[in-house]
Amino acid sequence: MTMLRDSDLAAAFDRAATTYDRLVAANPGYHSHLRRSARRLRLPGGGAGLRVLDLGCGTGASTAALLRAAPHAEITAVDASAGMLERAAAKPWPPNVRFVHAPVERLADAGVHGPFDAAFAAYLLRNVTDPDGVLAAIRALLGPPLGRLAVHDYTLSGSPLHRAVWAAVCRGIIIPAGSLTGNADLYRYLQRSVEGFDTAAGLRDRMAAAGFRDVRVLPVSGWQTGIVHTVVGRR
Repeated sequence: MTMLRDSDLAAAFDRAATTYDRLVAANPGYHSHLRRSARRLRLPGGGAGLRVLDLGCGTGASTAALLRAAPHAEITAVDASAGMLERAAAKPWPPNVRFVHAPVERLADAGVHGPFDAAFAAYLLRNVTDPDGVLAAIRALLGPPLGRLAVHDYTLSGSPLHRAVWAAVCRGIIIPAGSLTGNADLYRYLQRSVEGFDTAAGLRDRMAAAGFRDVRVLPVSGWQTGIVHTVVGRR
């Protein structure tokens, strides 16, 4: 299968949007892990006076995690998929949350300008054509004194065991569930995108090469240990 990218991937997520929330809700730890990664931004004062960017917000799960961690922050949530964003925006949100339809590479064209105090990127970087360019763009949007980034994603540890667990879960659960919704191609892409992207250590090095400092890899719990990580750094 050809790797989906850019407009083709956005269209695939458009088609999957109506069933996406139900599928991820069946994943133990999905929402709690997002909340843990959002807390790892360590935003002070409940985010009061801070501007936070939620990149690749999808149907709003990452936005909800950020809102839990920083209820007083001004949160700008963006996504390239109109269908996913429509689902997100239809949910009840406080006035300090806004949604913007735009690819992360063209935020300025959509009126999204820095500086932001922090950025959260969940399940984003392995889905873009140029992850190094996207990291550079994120860094340019961040400003002092915080300038923090948390990346939450499937980034395998490098252990053959964790790679085997991921493959087994995809074959036995994720792809069959996607097939029931008529979106099997998207979930086959999910498996291959994870296997073809950085390990956790590789993403750490990529962020450091993009100019982020104090970059650290932090684990999550449950079956996704060694499969999902938070990688944090600062401008």
